[in-house]
Order: sequence, then structure tokens, then C-alpha cells
Amino acid sequence: MNERLARLFDDAMDILHEYEPPEGYYLAFSGGKDSIVCYDLLKRSGCKFDAHINLTSVDPPELLAYVKQHYPDVERHRPELTMFQLIEKLCFLPTARSRYCCAVLKERGGTGRLVVTGIRKAESARRNKRTMFEISKTDKTKRMVHIILDWKDKDVWQYIRTLGLPYCCLYDEGFKRIGCIGCPMISAKLRHQQFQRWPRHKIAYRNAIEKALSNRPSQHFGNNPDIYLEWWLSNMSVKAFLGMKEQTDLFEEIK
Repeated sequence: MNERLARLFDDAMDILHEYEPPEGYYLAFSGGKDSIVCYDLLKRSGCKFDAHINLTSVDPPELLAYVKQHYPDVERHRPELTMFQLIEKLCFLPTARSRYCCAVLKERGGTGRLVVTGIRKAESARRNKRTMFEISKTDKTKRMVHIILDWKDKDVWQYIRTLGLPYCCLYDEGFKRIGCIGCPMISAKLRHQQFQRWPRHKIAYRNAIEKALSNRPSQHFGNNPDIYLEWWLSNMSVKAFLGMKEQTDLFEEIK
């Protein structure tokens, strides 16, 4: 373990020991590389904790199998509504601007607890503004401590490989992030990669929005689920997507 990683490890131990609550920490576990590092840090700290994973109905099956095999003590919580039932209920697919799925499916649990998360500044410009200790915006009784906030990707992987921690096989298959299948926060390229790997999920999204549009047609796409899905997967603005479609259709007419 190099000097930087040793310092990061010591800092995490100091924080965990100083702020350990009487009831123990609540670990928000996902099975991804960041959360398995947090789990290991908590184990090595000797602090009391309980780990929880919120199932979303769009989790990669390989990830669920990995968690079941290597982390049988992690408590699994099923959602009241699946992703597809949420889409039918709300009549639109989640987007980067309206990620209702995160609040309903991913961010449940931890009320009244000190929650350990694997959030890191290096993950995005938005997360670069986060601080080590925060209060949940949706539940003021939930306090959060991001114990690997300042870790880089290389720090996380060096920790995992130095200690020989098992990790989900999807990372070795080229997936850099292994969250929800179809997550609107990832690139169009990665979503395309996901739906090539898990085509049934793409069909399920399409069927869900078809049912939703039959109840409430879209302002821009009417009750056409295929055009709606094509726009959603493009990660383009509605205006840009419709402009592109108009140009494509015109080109086809000229041909």
C-alpha cells in the first residue's frame, strides 16, 4: 500500500472511530467497487455497523449474484413499486433532470441514522462539491458521512487489488459503472452497451412507456413508445432530437 493510500486509509479509520454512533453505522451498500471498499473499511475499523442494499428491479443480475455470494449479511430491501410500475404510474421515463427513480428506489432507508456512503468527488463535477458530512435533503433525520470522498478511481482499485477483495465480474468486461440498467445519468453509449447485454430490460422499458402513453400521451411524442424510447436513449434534448428526426425524414424523402 503506497503512502497516499495509507494516508487515506488512516483518515477513514480516524473518522469512523471518532464519530461511531452507539447504534452503529448504517452502510448504504450497492455492490459496486466504492461500496465494497466502504464495507471493508468498516470491518477493519472494528466499528459496529449494519449494511443494506436497496434492490431496484433494474439491477444487473450478475451484481445481485455477486452480492448474494460474497455479502450474505447485507440486508436486501425490495421496492414497493418496480421501476416499470413507477414509469406506468408517473407516465414518463426518468431523465437526468427528473430522477424520481433514485429517490424512490435507491435512497430509501437510514432514517435517524448516520449513513456511510461511497460517494466520491472524482465521480462527477456535481459530486466534486460535496463535503464529508451532510444532511440528507429528503430526510433531515438522516446524516451522511462519505468516508472515501477524496479517493480517486486508482485509489479504490489499488485498495481492492492490494487486499484481494472480490468484485463483480462486470468490471472485467469493460463496465466502469454497474448501477441500474438504463440509468439516465450515464452516457448514451453506456446505455446502448447495457441494453445489448440485457435486451429484456430494454423491452421492459419500452412496454412500460407504451402503457403509460396509452393513459397520458406525450406532448412531443404522442402515444408512440418507439419514438419516445429512441429520444430517451439518445440523451439529446427534445428540441435537438426532433430536429434531427426532421432532417433524417427529409433526407429519406429526397432519396
